[in-house]
Amino acid sequence: MAKRLGIGLIGQAFMGKAHSNAWGQATRFFNLPLEPTFAHVAARDQNCLAAFAGRFGWERWSRTLSALLRDPAVELVDIVTPNHLHAKQALAAFEAGKHVACEKPLARSLDEAKQMLQAARKAAGKGQKSYVWFNYRRCPAIGLAYQLIREGRLGRIYEVRASYLQSWGGPGTPMSWRFEKSKAGSGALGDLGAHLVDLVRFLTGEEFLHVEGAASRTFIRERSLSQGLKPSKAGSKTSKLQTKGRSNVDDLFGFFAGLSGGALCSFEVSRLASGRLNQNRLEIYGDQGALIFDFEEMNVLRFLDATLPRREQGFRRIMATDTSHPWVSAWWPEGHLLGYEHGFVHMAADICRDLAGESPELPLPTFEDGYQVQAVLDAALRSACEGKKQKISKA
Repeated sequence: MAKRLGIGLIGQAFMGKAHSNAWGQATRFFNLPLEPTFAHVAARDQNCLAAFAGRFGWERWSRTLSALLRDPAVELVDIVTPNHLHAKQALAAFEAGKHVACEKPLARSLDEAKQMLQAARKAAGKGQKSYVWFNYRRCPAIGLAYQLIREGRLGRIYEVRASYLQSWGGPGTPMSWRFEKSKAGSGALGDLGAHLVDLVRFLTGEEFLHVEGAASRTFIRERSLSQGLKPSKAGSKTSKLQTKGRSNVDDLFGFFAGLSGGALCSFEVSRLASGRLNQNRLEIYGDQGALIFDFEEMNVLRFLDATLPRREQGFRRIMATDTSHPWVSAWWPEGHLLGYEHGFVHMAADICRDLAGESPELPLPTFEDGYQVQAVLDAALRSACEGKKQKISKA
């Protein structure tokens, strides 16, 4: 019988559901050395916390992080809260002797990310581990791309084109923490660009050296307050009310960056790309081949073998649902497609393997990776602000 791994979840909204589902499904489909158990969930919204805990099978629930950290059944703390809470919660979890898995981006700023990395390195000396939920690494088609690149099928990489386009952030979208710089750190750049930067590092195996140039746009500067009329200032004695909140993060961001192997990478992220729902797209071009991945067709990888005679060259459409593809053997017969949630399940399964001393299917992202991603985002922000090339900061 597998040893139990007590999970403590902080948060219960969109990512709370995704992570709860992942921990629950992992042992149903994968033979794992550790069995994740739903030890404790903590969240602020008490109106729906009990129902959330009951729906997903959390054994205990509370309103405070301290109560969760005092629970001896909790061995790994899973952080799915807004960005401004990541650092404080991760540092407290490490101090309490827990493993930590944190949603992306790791932090709001490079300074926060450095604090978190230093805490993770210190905790590692005590046997504690850290992870960042870059879930797109766990798509089977991305796993196949990783394998092909490691086998040298693309040769020397010359160019990467990365874009992540969504359309949900238009003027009709109400105010939330994602549009406040003090809470989010950045807008589309941190929310979407973090995934792209991680995927490029993961797939190529190279590090970014500098950001060549960047540009940012904020088009929607005011948004409706979703909870109705609020006082214009906390504690104000005046009767002035407001219905709008100030949005001060990027809606659209683009930048160029250089990899250690010499390749040039272009990045484009947007929450205002009409018609694009969740298009996370990568194109990687080398002297011996090329790859294209688009999450809106997440089971497909397009591969070009440039070593063939030119008359035979062309992109092949590979359906990454064969049992030979990463993680697929645990699921359905060939051609029965996987979805968004499966990336989270694959990561939960690989975390259980890693904590038990076994090898994950493919390398897991740690706080070291989270920091490196944050360093690229920081350089892109500086480049957009100062209008010049920026070096990537080292830890």
